[in-house]
Amino acid sequence: MAYARWHHILMESHRHALKAVDEWNLSGGDFSDFLTHMHKAWHYLLHAEFHKAKIDYHYRDSKTGQLVLIDGEPKAWDLEWCLKQRYTNSADAVRLNAELFVALRNKVEHRYEHNLKIATGGKAQALVMNYEQEMVAHFGVMYSLADRLRFPISVQALTADGREQLQEAAKKLPQKTRDLVARFEAAIDPAVLEDLKYDYRVRLIPIVGSKTDADLAIDFVKLDDLNEAERTIMVEAGRLGTVITKVKHVEVADKDKLLPGQVARLVEEQLPFEFHVHPEHTEMWRRLGVRPAQNCADPYGTDARYCVYSETFKTYTYKAAWVKRVISEVGTVEKYRNFFGKEPRVKR
Repeated sequence: MAYARWHHILMESHRHALKAVDEWNLSGGDFSDFLTHMHKAWHYLLHAEFHKAKIDYHYRDSKTGQLVLIDGEPKAWDLEWCLKQRYTNSADAVRLNAELFVALRNKVEHRYEHNLKIATGGKAQALVMNYEQEMVAHFGVMYSLADRLRFPISVQALTADGREQLQEAAKKLPQKTRDLVARFEAAIDPAVLEDLKYDYRVRLIPIVGSKTDADLAIDFVKLDDLNEAERTIMVEAGRLGTVITKVKHVEVADKDKLLPGQVARLVEEQLPFEFHVHPEHTEMWRRLGVRPAQNCADPYGTDARYCVYSETFKTYTYKAAWVKRVISEVGTVEKYRNFFGKEPRVKR
């Protein structure tokens, strides 16, 4: 089968992205190699996008309009210029994240690679995740790397002492490298600095309780799929500097109950289209009378087959039977259309 030129460019991008992540995850991996391969991965990805869209991504002489040649070959746009063309907003978090690593690429001193890797860990995670999202958005889920990338196993941050070692290592960066990052970020809006597309920071919390066949070792939670109370808890947890050193099993009153975000994810896993807390789940419990509205006089007036009110957390939790009911009501395109009066959004 003959593939289009953009496909071959994209495969080269894939190759570099996988090598970059391998370098990062190796205990003795080379940070400068990670930077080099992610630089090339992004570079080829954007070239593939431009090629597919029939956008000429080669430099031309400003006076003659002729292609600029190097060794007889047209000179292609460098990554910095590609980023400017793809993300025209100079304050875009994805563009700024990639531009930071372009700047760092030529400033890495071998003896400080380990320290820089620690100090930029969240930004490196964002760099890879932004790459994956950009690729899938333009070329489809069949090109996703999700099934080939693994969450790395780490022991260093599981104890308070290990966390202190990480913090000390980050402080040992040379002044000029710290200045480069400081100057780069000084001009960035604080809201962008906190954007997960610029700096992806995570807190790992062990999962306890009963396990289902659908459970993964790592489950990423989207803040948009949580209600206001859940979102507040998660955001506050993300701000705290707590290190979990021991898990204690206690009797839990709400064991096996589901929060709205969990319901939405379990439903969506079994459907060919998207299903979210807002608006789908909210509209369903309202129309089917499963629970009363927020701040009503009697919060306990639920349909006990599907939902109960948690006095402890002042919120509503759902039973597994509710997941089954939702799927039975809107589990096909025709049922979804009849219930919501609109077309479902097919998963990409």
